[in-house]
Amino acid sequence: MPAANSWSDNDSYSEFDPLNSLLSELTVDEDSVEEINHTLSLPSRFKNRRRKAAIALTIVWSSTIALHLASWGYLFVLGLSTIVGLHALVVVFARPRIYPEAIQGELPFISLLVAAKNEEAVIGNLAKNLCSLKYPQDQYEVWIVDDNSSDNTLSVLSKVAKEYSNLKILRRSPDATGGKSGALNQVLPLTKGEIIAVFDADAQVDPDLLTHVVPIFQRKQVGAVQVRKAIANSKDNFWTQGQAAEMALDTFLQSHRSAIGGIGELRGNGQFVRRQALNRCGGWNEETITDDLDLTLRLHLDKWDIECVFDPSVKEEGVTSALALWHQRNRWAEGGYQRYLDYWDLLFRNRLGTRKTLDMLVFMLTMYIFPTAAVPDLFMAAIRHRPPMFAPVTSIVVSMSMTGMFAGLSRIRKDKKFRISSYLLILLQTLHGTIYMLHWFFVISSAAARMSVRPKRLKWVKTVHQGKVNS
Repeated sequence: MPAANSWSDNDSYSEFDPLNSLLSELTVDEDSVEEINHTLSLPSRFKNRRRKAAIALTIVWSSTIALHLASWGYLFVLGLSTIVGLHALVVVFARPRIYPEAIQGELPFISLLVAAKNEEAVIGNLAKNLCSLKYPQDQYEVWIVDDNSSDNTLSVLSKVAKEYSNLKILRRSPDATGGKSGALNQVLPLTKGEIIAVFDADAQVDPDLLTHVVPIFQRKQVGAVQVRKAIANSKDNFWTQGQAAEMALDTFLQSHRSAIGGIGELRGNGQFVRRQALNRCGGWNEETITDDLDLTLRLHLDKWDIECVFDPSVKEEGVTSALALWHQRNRWAEGGYQRYLDYWDLLFRNRLGTRKTLDMLVFMLTMYIFPTAAVPDLFMAAIRHRPPMFAPVTSIVVSMSMTGMFAGLSRIRKDKKFRISSYLLILLQTLHGTIYMLHWFFVISSAAARMSVRPKRLKWVKTVHQGKVNS
């Protein structure tokens, strides 16, 4: 990737000033703010990640080897498989919440935010799209932060701003730091919205987006809402088709986890956050490479719920090559792993509450721990001439993934009539998506090992957007 298309590497703060300054402006209970400030914003919390990752890797690998050597190892794994299997059944058969379709009372003011760097190919379309939503023009604003782009991003935005009065532009200085999180933190004090929405530069949404999302916030415990991400160029090739199936699975799992009182997760693009919740959590973390996953955990630790919905959706460009996918998913994997290393003490003190803690532990096991344990598991299985220890759990995870993917793809298909041919096509898409999802096995295991030995976190290589959208 050319240097012009990469966010700055110098995005690490020695102190967490943005979080602390935001917290200082709150009007909520002072003791509550002090506790949140201490537990979530402590700068030392984001240090020594390599050491913590090395300890975690050592524990996972040594425990896996020990299970192979212990006479009771298989019984332990079967017990663990039972817990994972029961939780999988509960998630799969959960009934997602039914959300209100109309807004009761006064319409809340909404602020839509976009952090853009070298996005001349797509930023114009996004700006026009967001400024033309079916919501009273005096009740929402669009802020686009140009993070010192070296292309024509600012020029494109300036032309669009002449057409739309609700479009506002903030140009960051060359020495600004913090990447996307820094850009969002910088513009946040300038916004007026009760609800803050964040979009990527390549996003495209339906005009009625806000009228569908805003009513969900009428439940006071809802701190954030994530809409389904759809792949705009899904027909391009094997990789984009796989991403389309993956996003259907992801929304299915997140919406069902939320329905059972578990952990719904934010996905960055198309996320809506209640300002009160965002302020209490201290804004966006500039010490992480996946601000959405970090904010997810912060919100849940502060007792907010996150709802994930299939409709409406936000379209985005999927990466079109194996190399681009590898870079992107390694960043996601490292950021997802970072949050467990950063907040492990709060998680094990059951700060989330029992239901959310159980849900978090099961998904942490299936998405991070078991893939990390695969290397010593396969090694010990080979030298001892026996099946891999975690084969039962792997079977459960694959079965759950295929079931969720099929259900998710079925839900988003345009033709709602029952047709055998349609379901056969969805089945083929599910098989395609399952094969594609195998890349996570290599991504997670390599990321966990790399984080334990590398002194510097993974460089954020920005995804280049081309403005390609399939109909």
